[in-house]
Amino acid sequence: MISCSLLSLATAVPPHVIVQADAKALARQAFGRKALFDRLASVFDNAAIARRHTVAPIEWYQQPHGWSDRNAVYLEAAEALFIQAAAAAIDRAGLTPRDIDGVVTVSTTGIATPSLEARVGSRLGLREDVRRVPIFGLGCAGGIGGLATAASLAASEPGTRWLFVTVETCSISIRLDSDDPAAIVATALFGDGAAAAVVSAGDQGIAHIAGAAEKLWPDTQRIMGWDIEDPGLAVVFDRAIPPFIEKELAPALDGMLRSLGRTRDDIGRFCCHPGGVKVIEAIEAALKLPPGELDLERQVLHDFGNMSAPTVLFVLDQLLKRGLPERTMMTAFGPGFTCAGLLLEAR
Repeated sequence: MISCSLLSLATAVPPHVIVQADAKALARQAFGRKALFDRLASVFDNAAIARRHTVAPIEWYQQPHGWSDRNAVYLEAAEALFIQAAAAAIDRAGLTPRDIDGVVTVSTTGIATPSLEARVGSRLGLREDVRRVPIFGLGCAGGIGGLATAASLAASEPGTRWLFVTVETCSISIRLDSDDPAAIVATALFGDGAAAAVVSAGDQGIAHIAGAAEKLWPDTQRIMGWDIEDPGLAVVFDRAIPPFIEKELAPALDGMLRSLGRTRDDIGRFCCHPGGVKVIEAIEAALKLPPGELDLERQVLHDFGNMSAPTVLFVLDQLLKRGLPERTMMTAFGPGFTCAGLLLEAR
């Protein structure tokens, strides 16, 4: 169990915006296998996404890029987004960067060694003795997994303040050279963004983090993830994701809640990562929620697309503005295949 306070939350997006109609037209022009694209083109129309923010202008995606080019874009954009989101979260917590004792960073869409918080620490104003915990490989579950890690560290050392930042630049993994149907789906879904939060033990803050849990299904590594290829990351999306969620989520979530001393009846709202409209529908079906119940998830997907780890925190940001119920269970799916959960209680 975790007993920790969420002091603040902030989100950030890069400056470039692409509307879905333009993304579809670009993809239709650029994909080498036109017959494959025509067969899957409806994914752009059915994704329920209006626009996405990207770290590069649309022209960049029309050119071939290898690992070096892609990662250079990642580093420049991720550092800027890190500073933007982190500075806002620290300010909203009523703190200065020098008040931060530790940083948990989650990012899976590029390689940074030194890690992002080390690269931007002096520019952000962090102390030289700040502790750093960079995490790679959590994918879409990283927003919850990283926040849970920061909360656990803060709870274990009362008086310390921990900054959590997640940055994902999914769009630079778009592969117009690929003949994999998953590449077309990614082109219709992926956007870029960042989120940050400050946590500390104590009774202050905007919400109480009451616990975290996770479910890892064995032998499911090919459901979701990245393949490492010469031109760059290649997305792994299995068509079985929505039916898998519909079948497996309820018993998994019940088990996680039991470990936290709760049941589904105790939860006023679920706050879920909107990986896609079919995923949202599968969650509603699995948990027997009224169709359309996950309205904020649909709105975030509509306005920003799937930004991987930060996306569920965009949903939480909207839920905080609306007003948290007494208890909220956050969920997100990621590579593994895994479901991460975090229990929030209203102040």
